[in-house]
Amino acid sequence: MAKITLIEHGGQDHVIDAETGKSLMQNALDNLVPGIDADCGGACACGTCHCFVGDEWLAATGEVDAMEEAMLGMRPDREANSRLSCQIQVSDAMDGMVVRLPEFQM
Repeated sequence: MAKITLIEHGGQDHVIDAETGKSLMQNALDNLVPGIDADCGGACACGTCHCFVGDEWLAATGEVDAMEEAMLGMRPDREANSRLSCQIQVSDAMDGMVVRLPEFQM
């Protein structure tokens, strides 16, 4: 398990014990973290699980593939550290990771 902090746009933080091998999105849903809509259920088809990964943690989250890149390209609030949480598989190396959530999921 990895302890991951997800911070809502308004500043409320949620520290979860994230199960390794599951997506960050599923871990957030399992822990009732608001701000991750996940309309497509993790199929990388909607972009409603958008998040901002702390820069120092980006390498631990893996590479962005073409499908994720396409979905992120539709986000007007995209930043250099934007990721789709459905595409991040939690590992023990993410223990302590901080993730911020956008104001709105589109």
